[in-house]
Amino acid sequence: MPLAVYMVGLGIFTQGTSEFMLSGLLPGMADDLGVSVPDAGLLISAFAVGMVVGAPLLAVATLRWPRRTALVSLQAAFVVAHVVGALAPGYAVLFVTRVIGALAYAGYWGVAVATAVALVPADAKARAVAVVAGGLTLATIVGVPAGTLLGQVSDWRAAFWAVAAATAVSAVCTLLVVPGGRGEGERPSVGAELRAMARPQLWLSYAVTAFAFGAVIVTFSYLAALLTEVTGVSEGWVPAVLALFGVGGMAGIVIGGRTGQTRPLGTLGAGLGALAVFSALLALTAHVTAAVIALVFLLGLVGYVTNPALQSRVFALAPGAPTLVGATNTAAFNVGNTVAPLLGGLTIDAGYGYASVAWVGAALAAVGAAGVLWAAVLQRRTAGGAFCKSVPKRLPWGHGQTPGVR
Repeated sequence: MPLAVYMVGLGIFTQGTSEFMLSGLLPGMADDLGVSVPDAGLLISAFAVGMVVGAPLLAVATLRWPRRTALVSLQAAFVVAHVVGALAPGYAVLFVTRVIGALAYAGYWGVAVATAVALVPADAKARAVAVVAGGLTLATIVGVPAGTLLGQVSDWRAAFWAVAAATAVSAVCTLLVVPGGRGEGERPSVGAELRAMARPQLWLSYAVTAFAFGAVIVTFSYLAALLTEVTGVSEGWVPAVLALFGVGGMAGIVIGGRTGQTRPLGTLGAGLGALAVFSALLALTAHVTAAVIALVFLLGLVGYVTNPALQSRVFALAPGAPTLVGATNTAAFNVGNTVAPLLGGLTIDAGYGYASVAWVGAALAAVGAAGVLWAAVLQRRTAGGAFCKSVPKRLPWGHGQTPGVR
């Protein structure tokens, strides 16, 4: 795997830490900013809204730029947003900086995935995507717990400063390692990429992406509050439990990176089905510490095993749109990232408690699994489809098969 692929994965790690670290900082941020925990949770949705808008918009805006130039420029904008966020005097300014930082991060995601895919042969694309997405999983293992710990030792602003510094270092690494131009024969055209995306199965895949990631993030967003308020875990142990979620996620990324290329729908069906079951079990056993700890690991595992398949499948469905198809998939991830925390906040505000967010996750996962089943039926009806060549003709999680990444 080219070193440049790992470098763009590093960029995802530093910025992805900011995307998810608020899950461990929400109680302290709510106290400092004088808002409720659900209102502080809207900062997660604000970031997601910025990514929904920014991913396709910036993919188009930077389509003809050299990829290294685009990556470094977007990282620089992200750093500035986080410096302003660390200095923010109140909730409103911080909310705006979350949106701006997300715009830059969304653009980076789209260019990063397109860069990784362009640097490797066809049979290594899913693994390259898994490396890039692995940066986000590493953020949940290392970055999020470290940010939570830093917030406990100092305050949430220190975590923002740390992200800004780490992203600046990552930008320097990108500048030194990622190739400066584009590959031979690459002549990007917005019109050509838009035409390549006009396929119903592609948009069904985007819908599955939104439901799948929403099912993961709705529980993770309020996990720190659930651990301390419902399960009874002390604050000092919260970073360790969040890291356990990340360890499960990394294992899922590795497994999904191996199975996502050959059994994409099987990977998605098995992962989403298991996610629905484990989310429901978490809701039912939220007061049992041992069960919650085990389920946190399993939720990370099955939540992220789908990621490489979700990421690589869209490139197979629309190979003629290597930049816009990945950017739109990033937007789809963040539709889930926007709506799911809002739904979780509504159930909490309605008086159902923090454990209720896991029921929301179970429902979203079940809908996503239904979408995968629909995609499998459509695929069987599409004789000679380009993607069908790599998928068994039976339902991919059917009898006699072993079931087969943001």
